[in-house]
Amino acid sequence: DKRRTARNLVAKLSSVSERTRNEALAELRLISRQDPESRPLIADAGAVPYLSETLYSSSPAIQENAAATLLNLSITSRDSLMSARGLLDALSHALSNSASQGAVQSCAATLHSILIADETSRPIIGSKRDILYTLLSIIGDKHAPARSIKDALKALFGIALYQLNRASLVGLGAVPALVSLIVRDARKGIVEDATAVLAQIAGCEESEEAMRKAGGLKVLGDLLDEKTAASTRMRENAVGALLNLARCGGERGRKEVREMGVKVMDVIREVGENGSPKGKAKAVELLKFVVDGNEYENEVRELRLKFNSMDDFIDHSI
Repeated sequence: DKRRTARNLVAKLSSVSERTRNEALAELRLISRQDPESRPLIADAGAVPYLSETLYSSSPAIQENAAATLLNLSITSRDSLMSARGLLDALSHALSNSASQGAVQSCAATLHSILIADETSRPIIGSKRDILYTLLSIIGDKHAPARSIKDALKALFGIALYQLNRASLVGLGAVPALVSLIVRDARKGIVEDATAVLAQIAGCEESEEAMRKAGGLKVLGDLLDEKTAASTRMRENAVGALLNLARCGGERGRKEVREMGVKVMDVIREVGENGSPKGKAKAVELLKFVVDGNEYENEVRELRLKFNSMDDFIDHSI
């Protein structure tokens, strides 16, 4: 039966024979990918500590099998992962030292899987500066594959969901890294994900000065320029970033957001009319901040009336 199979394979992970260990690992990767029911059984059989230890292997192929299996287990057995001693250190090691891009991608995706589902993991993972530093190094690497950058961005997004992690990310250089990625990398999905992370990180007072130094406000303005071919999601994220800067910034920062908002008013208005419910709500709040009692006030009021319900309007969490 499946439970016995899981126990037998996990037992082989502690074998003195390297070949036996590697064969069991490859089999666990396959089963955990193909059979969702087997995942909790593999975790319950005690696989996670062995898999974590295997991330320190000098073989890229073995690291990749261990990381992919952990990713598969993270879908249904996150508690087993987070309670395993040394897991985060092992993920950090493989992220920064593995020669296998597959292992790097699976480690970053495992972090994202845990972060999105488990709020209590966010301050814990966010306190691991080596993990934050390595994820930022990946997005700053011009030669990194698109998949590695996307997985790193998704993990950074999960980390930035926790308010107190944002200042740490700013301190490690997240803002210039994200801004330069948005400017230089046009590969599908990367700018969308990078702007989503930037919008989150903008939600702390430390981001104002970092955005100013990195030219972030201009980049956000460019995404909201009618002449650029930015996607709806990029524009919604740019609106969210400006709104967070307005909420968290000082007087100078708020003034700069207002000046930029006036220049791209038409596109903000368009997001307010045609965006997702959250995108609409953010756009309306940003417009309200930008115009603040001047001649555009009636247009903002009309936009508010277009919402289907008050919930749509109120729900403007990033």
